[in-house]
Amino acid sequence: MLLGIKSIYDRTGITDGKRILVDRLWPRGVRRSTANIDTWMREIAPSNALRLKLHAHPEWYQIFKKKYIRELEKNPLVNTLINRSKRDDIMLLYASRDHEHNNAVVLYEFLTKRIGRTERAEMEQMKKQNKDVMMQ
Repeated sequence: MLLGIKSIYDRTGITDGKRILVDRLWPRGVRRSTANIDTWMREIAPSNALRLKLHAHPEWYQIFKKKYIRELEKNPLVNTLINRSKRDDIMLLYASRDHEHNNAVVLYEFLTKRIGRTERAEMEQMKKQNKDVMMQ
């Protein structure tokens, strides 16, 4: 399945799949009734302290990125998103006006790497099972 990323302020597309908001705060100027969001996963967003640090110091994006990845490595919702991405197309939504330096970009990169590792591990497991069956 496909994994994508876009701003909550962009138009909803027919190829969006399941639209998941990955910000801790609800976006300004967006009505819940018209947001067209399937899930709001605020718990996968960076901690409030980390979010505020990036907002106050955008030049520290690389530091933010490293710390947020550490948070993601401990977050069980990452596995939920990975499993969901195996069933559905997913569009990660963010509200930041900076389209290149925000938490959704970090999350997207983290998930694509994780999904790639998971798929490789599953293929190796299947190969091993097939080899074991052939040897019997």
